[in-house]
Amino acid sequence: MSVRRVVGTETEYAVMADRGNPVRWSFDVISGAGADGDARRIRWDYRQEDPVNDMRGRRLERAAARPEMLTDEPQRQITNVLADNGGRLYVDHAHPEYSSPETCDPFTAVAYDTAGDVLMRRAAEHANAEGLDDGTLRLYRNNVDGKGASWGSHENYLMRRDVPFDATAAMMTAHFVTRQQYVGSGRIGLGERGERAGYQLSQRADYFHMNVALQTTFDRPIVNTRDEAHAPADMRRLHVIVGDANRMDVPRVLKLGTTSMLLWTLEHADEAGIDVASRLEQLRLADPVDAMHRVSHDLTLAEPLALAHGGTMTAWQIQVMLNALVYETAAAVHGTDTRGEPVWPDRETRSVMAMWKQALLDVAAIRHADDGERLQSMAEAGRLEWLLKWQLVERMRRRLHPDEPLERALADPRLQAIDLRWASLDESESIYARLRGRTERTASDDEIAQAVDTPPADTRAWLRGTLVRRWPEQLRAVSWTHVTTRDDADGRQWTLDMSDPHAFTQEACAEVLAGADDAWGAVRALGATPAPRPRDGDARNAV
Repeated sequence: MSVRRVVGTETEYAVMADRGNPVRWSFDVISGAGADGDARRIRWDYRQEDPVNDMRGRRLERAAARPEMLTDEPQRQITNVLADNGGRLYVDHAHPEYSSPETCDPFTAVAYDTAGDVLMRRAAEHANAEGLDDGTLRLYRNNVDGKGASWGSHENYLMRRDVPFDATAAMMTAHFVTRQQYVGSGRIGLGERGERAGYQLSQRADYFHMNVALQTTFDRPIVNTRDEAHAPADMRRLHVIVGDANRMDVPRVLKLGTTSMLLWTLEHADEAGIDVASRLEQLRLADPVDAMHRVSHDLTLAEPLALAHGGTMTAWQIQVMLNALVYETAAAVHGTDTRGEPVWPDRETRSVMAMWKQALLDVAAIRHADDGERLQSMAEAGRLEWLLKWQLVERMRRRLHPDEPLERALADPRLQAIDLRWASLDESESIYARLRGRTERTASDDEIAQAVDTPPADTRAWLRGTLVRRWPEQLRAVSWTHVTTRDDADGRQWTLDMSDPHAFTQEACAEVLAGADDAWGAVRALGATPAPRPRDGDARNAV
């Protein structure tokens, strides 16, 4: 049982300017991302994408799908730039978005996730240098505009397909509803449009209205069922849309690490002799959507949640139960040491489990603290993002409106601006940038700088990023699972199938690329085959 698995993130950014068209701003940002090279000319290969396939064993007819669900439909404008690190920058639903390359542990994933902030900031700087008529473009890593709109910060996990979907949905529902207590990024305003004054743990919680469903942009589900693996047939990708766009490292590691450990528990419960279905039945919520909202709105961290079988549990109690289930499964599979601790197989897993335990202790400490004590909780605020932001809001409220309750004081635009300035990627404006030194970090500045320019060495992203960096002008099309290039000598196109994310690593490919003079020679040496001709009338097959 290990936290190590293929993971990745997708982050949509908010963009603002002084005037003009918001959709145009997003295209300007991505245009800026590709301003320095040929990577912007590489087509994104949509042939392997399948957004209407459902994990529940059915498909939604394309004619019945809302247009925004058909993310495999190419757009006419250039909206895609392949990054040297193996990731992708593009326009999605009118937002500039960064998809990180595939990584194998949550700590590396956070470094590459943060690299996206650097790449997007550079892209905005390039766009602004062009002297845009709209004025200065500004980017924000957040999820809401306070007027009813929300955009995503997604997580992706490769997991075994033989795990029953019902068990996955039950486990993830209990987890996603309750993990907000330690991974929420904090938000001023309650309700999708901030209809009520207040402060809550999560930016995204109010925008979820279903438990399980296929869509991602309307009537959002807690558990998304999109079945688009980008991997061999015995694996599936769990696509998670409930998370916040955190700035701090610890919540991001915990999002990825705790979820990964729970997936390992599902994959190994039978081996451990654990009836995971009965355990999860004990944690089944009577109304998960209502519970999602309640947990986010509950600054006491103690509100009881109704269970389907009767009785109640708090979010913290459910997290303790999930943590204990991981420990029990690990102890059965790996055995225990002299202290009774499971023999975790690697450093990353030991670190994640220690961080999860600390997060539960932090939540317990804050739960039993009054507001005055919470303001002085420096160690916990260095790990809990919602708490550090709340401290900023509360201190300003006490200075500006000492005799008014938080709910009334939050009408002051100066308090509301804290949310936006926290999320700003402009380090001269960003509150988070000034407070970064007070937070616990898992990725150093040097590691982030390396993640900007260098792909991960232990996944297929290494080959993708290396080809993009060395021969961008020779690449015809790229996707997560395929690379297509053209032989200039005879005009033939060659496609390399990279469906296995653990293949095409630096170790497997470095020698071949060192001896290659061009991209088509490299991919042919690695097993590429002649590319199929596109079917007439199907733009998704054009390369």
